[in-house]
Amino acid sequence: MINYVLASGSPRRRELLEQIGIAFEVCAAQGEETITKKLPADIVEELSYAKACEVAERYSDRYQTDTTVIIGADTIVAYGSEIMGKPKSEDDAAKMLRKLQNEVHQVYTGVTLVIFEQGEKRSITFHEKTDVQMYAMTEEQIQAYVATGEPMDKAGAYAIQGKCAVYIKGIQGDYNNVVGLPVAGLMQRLFSIFGAAAVYLNI
Repeated sequence: MINYVLASGSPRRRELLEQIGIAFEVCAAQGEETITKKLPADIVEELSYAKACEVAERYSDRYQTDTTVIIGADTIVAYGSEIMGKPKSEDDAAKMLRKLQNEVHQVYTGVTLVIFEQGEKRSITFHEKTDVQMYAMTEEQIQAYVATGEPMDKAGAYAIQGKCAVYIKGIQGDYNNVVGLPVAGLMQRLFSIFGAAAVYLNI
């Protein structure tokens, strides 16, 4: 039996794990995010590692005898060299959407697995990148979307799985990566570590 711990309070990440049938508990990382890297792929890997390790340290005694996988994740939106986090205001959200509309941008999610197995601890970190192309948006459409409130807690000021779906022209890469967790990449790594039979005991 493998125990899974999601080191994130994101409802979208919870929904994605529930969707694939993984049984898990939530223990959100609480530490302040510190970034020392510059490239988007390096940033999300660094942040996902910090989140997973924080939770692993907090609960290490509890998992000394159990096989446990702690999952840390972080997602950012990048438009060219600009990193877009969560908007600070409605004006900030509208500004982000003006830049992204009618353009292609990238969504990066870093994932770190801290694994406790037979008293040993190890970690694996990876990232996924998805290109997202948006339709052109008028100022009226931008303001109407911002007024829904949906953009306010989303990196890049939009939710591909929400109301902004009507403005997504296409993607290249993993859709779930844009939502917040590349579950296919995650599961492929779990299969390679534990084997499909052991992983599916939890599904």
